[in-house]
Amino acid sequence: MPDLSPWRSSRDFRLLWGQGLITYFGSVMALIALPLQIKELTGSPLAVGAMGAVELVPLVVFGLYGGALADAVDRRKVIALTEAGLGLLAVVLLVNAMLPQPLLWPLYVVAGCVAGLAGLQRPALDSLLVRIVPHDQLAAAAALNALRWQAGAILGPAAAGLVVAYGGNVPAYGTTVVCFVVSVAMCLRLAPAPPAENAGRPSLRGIAEGAAYAWSRPVLLGTYAVDLAAMFFAFPNTIFPFLAHELDAEWSLGLMYAAGSVGSLLVSLTSGWVSRTRRHGLLVVFGAAVWGLAIAAAGWTGNVWLVLVCLGVAGAGDMLSGLGRSTIWNQTIPEELRGRLAGIEVLSYSVGPQLGQVRAGAMAGWTGVRPAIWTGGLACVASVGLLAVALPRLLTYDARTDEDAVRRAAGSAPAQA
Repeated sequence: MPDLSPWRSSRDFRLLWGQGLITYFGSVMALIALPLQIKELTGSPLAVGAMGAVELVPLVVFGLYGGALADAVDRRKVIALTEAGLGLLAVVLLVNAMLPQPLLWPLYVVAGCVAGLAGLQRPALDSLLVRIVPHDQLAAAAALNALRWQAGAILGPAAAGLVVAYGGNVPAYGTTVVCFVVSVAMCLRLAPAPPAENAGRPSLRGIAEGAAYAWSRPVLLGTYAVDLAAMFFAFPNTIFPFLAHELDAEWSLGLMYAAGSVGSLLVSLTSGWVSRTRRHGLLVVFGAAVWGLAIAAAGWTGNVWLVLVCLGVAGAGDMLSGLGRSTIWNQTIPEELRGRLAGIEVLSYSVGPQLGQVRAGAMAGWTGVRPAIWTGGLACVASVGLLAVALPRLLTYDARTDEDAVRRAAGSAPAQA
């Protein structure tokens, strides 16, 4: 069973956990409706995949800046303000959907703005965890956070599939707006999280310092590279509407988006063992390989039920890899660099899916939907294997002996009650 220690020890962790669940539910509701609306307006896989290209630049720029910002200002303010901005963008989607003839270009504009605000917010969110949870509970907190995300990712797509199918885009976007209103109210209840006394202003030099630190740590480089490769080659979510149509199973669209989260949820619900694990690098590599193999199988089979099972297995593998990555990050990165390294982390787990959307959409238009999926899964497995050989320190990482992990454990401060 999951280790519930972080819930018991930290009020702010409980607030962030609840806020994140509500936000994710609303976000996934829009995440399903948005590509489906583009498909309805254009009928083009490439037009849907282009969302990834639109989101890429804002995510890179604001993700890096957001990391520097998280080290320089109160992280609570960053989280609350960006959450409010995301809520306003949901209002734009809602208004556009209510027009007699919804426009296409606002969908891309909103997608780019959402990526920018998410890039600003995620470093502050991720770097706040090490302040509010004791060091020896970081792995358990990562598992509980994963449980939260997966619960939202299951409930959101399942509900969105029904809402969009029977009510259209307006109620889907309306639900997103309501969720963000509640989320902002919860963010304002968080305790202040001011920067360190010697923190400087956000600058290119500060960002470069964070990048230099990451480059000097082969274990960190391995976590970033494996995740980027896995998501670039094997993230076909953007073409799920076309896969459901090809399998003559439009009813399964919401289930396709939720299936991976079901697999991840099963791992999270049985994650008590994570607190006793010390070889987190092995989790990163093994989980990414399972993800790629399962995605390849999902693209190869023509049975919709087998597709859903394969997507569930892929989600379980992604969850294992994600637990390993987040634990290594929290165990090894010093507090004074936590925000800037969190900005790099945002790029590693966000840029990959954005590029993966473009790859999947372009490949689907060229080779067909299913070949675009299974070839990407096989390419993922091959690239993960090559990275494991090239970066052996990732495979040998041990929290008990790694110098950065030992140093971080010795200098960790107690969490807020």
